[in-house]
Amino acid sequence: MKRDPSLPPQIVAVGFRRINKMLQDLAPTFHTQAHIEVVDVGFDNAVARVRELQALRPIDVVVAAGSNGGYLRQHLDTPVVLVKVGGFDVLQALAHAKRLSASVSAKVGLVTYEGMIPDLSGLHDLLTLDVVQRTYRTEEEARLCVQELRQMGIDVVVGSGAAADCADDLGLVGVFLYSVDAVREALDDAVEVARASRIEWAKRERLNTILAQLSDGVIAVDRNECVQTLNPAMAQWLGIEVGAWQGLTLSEVCPELGLKQTLRLGTADLERIEKVKGKTLIANRMPILEQGVLTGAVLACQDPISIQRVDRHIRMRIKPHAESQRYELSQWVGSSAVVQSVRDQAWHYAASASTVLLLGESGTGKEVLAQGIHMASDRRDMPFVAVNCAAVSESLLESELFGYEDGAFTGARRGGKVGLFEAAHKGTIFLDEIGDLPLALQTRLLRVLQEREVLRVGATEPTPIQVRVIAATHRDLMAHVRQGLFRQDLYYRINILRLEVPPLRAHLSDLRELAESLWAKACEGQGWRAAQQVAMRPLLDALVDVGQWHDWPGNVRELENLIERVVASTQTAHVEGSVAPITPEQAHACLRRWAPELFLHREKDDTSLPKPHPFVMPKQAGENHGHESAQAAEQTRLSEALAQCQGDRAQAAAMLGISRTTLWRKLKQHGLA
Repeated sequence: MKRDPSLPPQIVAVGFRRINKMLQDLAPTFHTQAHIEVVDVGFDNAVARVRELQALRPIDVVVAAGSNGGYLRQHLDTPVVLVKVGGFDVLQALAHAKRLSASVSAKVGLVTYEGMIPDLSGLHDLLTLDVVQRTYRTEEEARLCVQELRQMGIDVVVGSGAAADCADDLGLVGVFLYSVDAVREALDDAVEVARASRIEWAKRERLNTILAQLSDGVIAVDRNECVQTLNPAMAQWLGIEVGAWQGLTLSEVCPELGLKQTLRLGTADLERIEKVKGKTLIANRMPILEQGVLTGAVLACQDPISIQRVDRHIRMRIKPHAESQRYELSQWVGSSAVVQSVRDQAWHYAASASTVLLLGESGTGKEVLAQGIHMASDRRDMPFVAVNCAAVSESLLESELFGYEDGAFTGARRGGKVGLFEAAHKGTIFLDEIGDLPLALQTRLLRVLQEREVLRVGATEPTPIQVRVIAATHRDLMAHVRQGLFRQDLYYRINILRLEVPPLRAHLSDLRELAESLWAKACEGQGWRAAQQVAMRPLLDALVDVGQWHDWPGNVRELENLIERVVASTQTAHVEGSVAPITPEQAHACLRRWAPELFLHREKDDTSLPKPHPFVMPKQAGENHGHESAQAAEQTRLSEALAQCQGDRAQAAAMLGISRTTLWRKLKQHGLA
């Protein structure tokens, strides 16, 4: 039954005959502290009576004495406070018994419930009294003890209520051991226990209320692994009532979730996969330490399906921000005049809030520029949201861009969804491949740009937004306008600040700088050490030399992917065996194997050029394998090229497919410089 905190502590005082009279007299004096009900029953009858009262209202504490109190403690879950006999009570009772005794030798009997009175042998000298002590556990044993004392000629018996009553019944003088002060002290203790119990109960109620709100299942046990708390989520998973396992040993009712090892070791055991009653749970077991003492353990379980659902929800919610600031304008690499011009123009555009249109081939780094413009603007601390208009189907793109209301369509997420324009509020939205945006969405986008507000799918009221738009495309938008594939009014709306991004072939002088940056990134991704990077450096030199003759249709993206491929492939072929430097010839051989597209144009269209020497893949460090013959062949090839070009080193380098720097280094190496 649920406690009513407005009611005073409820105490039941159990006792009959002598102690009952004391309880009746003292109970009214506690009326401001607690409600005390005195019942004149004992043992089984007392247990039944307390349970009857508990059915009507929660009982905080029971007060009893002697064997009656011991019996109640064994059969009730409610706290039982015992009336304790103090040393002064014993002395006072024995002194009174001595005065009443008709025996010349002043011998009296002391009959107490087992464990109540300590050794009293020292009292003989203090009171010149011979005390014969007996203990009992049941009323029948108490009667037998008194009968034994009578046979010994003892006519006065000091004891608990049961012993004193037996003495009176057998014609002896019974002296009651308990004093009024002892009974009053027991009632005081009961009030304090009830108060502490109320505080503990309030804490437990608050905890249970919190646990009831959790989606995780929770079970708490005491030091003996008896279940103290089991919240509704766990009860539902297990198919039981919340209080069904209360007080039971967890390992006995559900071995899969047992906490014995946690209690034994006192250490946490996290993220265990448990299968309970056909349901898979992720279990976390943790000890409960109070002031450094192990007092129990707690089991917290999670449903993997719920975790996956939350993970999907979080990913969908934070996805716009996950695309956020990664690049600065300084990271748009290149030192050529054309690159510097684009970078300066981007810095200038960053100070404006107007829409920017980036035009250029795929792979030229338009998104790097878009992020750089955002990071150079006063919006850098706000979201940067990127969306590829060509990568999402038309049916999904509308809800992704503009969001939707709850129930807007079949399968719509409960509560609706924030669109990417709203997610970019006060920041920047990057519309990549805007030339592939469907016509129907072009109309909606135009309204967003004009009115600065979005209307979610299924909504009736628009949402104001403040967002900077950067669009990009590799299409010829004006040609699309003439073909009716792109709205003219939208074209003029986004073509305010125009920035043309050059292809890589237009600034090949930046190839080495770009390759250096991408090489470092690829080496870091492969976990190369500094020594490995130095050893494989001729690969980068060879790539830059040969790359000068390549058209780079994929632009910087192609360069990045090619370098990553070469580094990843070289990782297996060379680095595991040795970090000894490879020769330029070996580097060209590796490059021909892993990046053959760099040689296709030269070999197909420029047949006048001699074919590069067919270098053999290097073996483990230390093996020469034709090194001397290869060196001699290269020296001959260099000499022939210079002779054909009449000493013009620029023409010779072009004919050999290498840079002038590489040609000069090789000539010096062979003593031809």
